[in-house]
Amino acid sequence: MSITLPTAEGGLEPYQVGGPRTRATSGPPVSRIAYAAAHVVADPLAGNGPGEPARLDWDATLRFRRHLWSYGLRVADAMDTAQRNMGLDWPATRELIRRSAAEAGAYGDPAELIACGAGTDHVPGAQTLAEIVAAYTEQIETVRDAGAGVIIMASRQLAGAARGPDDYHAVYDELLSQADRPVILHWLGEMFDPALAGYWGSSDVDEATEHLLALIRDHAADIDGVKVSLLDADHEVRLRAALPDGVKLYTGDDFNYPDLIASGSHALLGVFDPIAPAAAAALQAFDAGDLAGYEAILAPTVPLSRKIFETPTYHYKTGIVFLAWLAGHQNAFTMVNGAQSARSVVHLAEVFRLADAAGLLPDPDLAVRRMRTLLAVHGVER
Repeated sequence: MSITLPTAEGGLEPYQVGGPRTRATSGPPVSRIAYAAAHVVADPLAGNGPGEPARLDWDATLRFRRHLWSYGLRVADAMDTAQRNMGLDWPATRELIRRSAAEAGAYGDPAELIACGAGTDHVPGAQTLAEIVAAYTEQIETVRDAGAGVIIMASRQLAGAARGPDDYHAVYDELLSQADRPVILHWLGEMFDPALAGYWGSSDVDEATEHLLALIRDHAADIDGVKVSLLDADHEVRLRAALPDGVKLYTGDDFNYPDLIASGSHALLGVFDPIAPAAAAALQAFDAGDLAGYEAILAPTVPLSRKIFETPTYHYKTGIVFLAWLAGHQNAFTMVNGAQSARSVVHLAEVFRLADAAGLLPDPDLAVRRMRTLLAVHGVER
């Protein structure tokens, strides 16, 4: 099957579509804990334009989480992949946490199968540390009440209010003292959110790391792990080695995940949303001691991930939702906050090519029909 696609050079060229790779479902991986950070499905008939309240297609949103669980992956929900701070407002987030955790109960213990982000985004005007702690506490209680695990997300409000590492320490001291079970901390780099520059009290990454490690050492019993999204593999390896015993490193590096997972990191990755079948099969091979098989399965997904997460990285959600549409997981390529327009048709055409090369289009006929529809909207009707 052939389709004409735009190129980065401004032209058009035919592309021969391959076929999907059959990958059997499996149980949860044993050697590594693996979370897929899941996207949300916008209701295409409910507005969802820039600045409008988020309205979700709940059936499709929950169906996608069942898809991830069916491959033995855990779900990280209400995170940046779900467009936190980029259109998913607190009322929709609160409902997402409640519904997703309830859905997880059909598969096992929600506290094991799903972890949800708790932040301060519902109080954008919070300026004092007390206000920030109160905002965090409200969201943490929402996650706990739903029965899910807690991920303490990096806070734009804290990044704006903190005057140094002591302020971060004071806020997290209070939050971690409330923990009824170990939580995951979240370090999201400024390439994912420019408002988080200088998190942990320094613009120097090594100095910020020392501040983070001091906090973790003080509260090691209350911390399951730290999720790091800095796209710096060498830094992640050094941080992982410095963590106290029992505290995990969850890689959020969507550029270097195969090597980082193989060398000892666990996973909490946005890219595991579109590549769930490949990720599950690779982890199954890893569990069996088949490192060559693990690498062979994940290798074709890396160019795809690097394209999806290319600069400006924070628009990666568009590529993830685009692939969910091509794969038939949802009926419309639409996003909250109108974010489907954040990437060009040239970018999306390359995502199509790379997803096909990785064998991640389960129904090529459907994918081609939908791609042709998108191209026609952009004036390409060959």
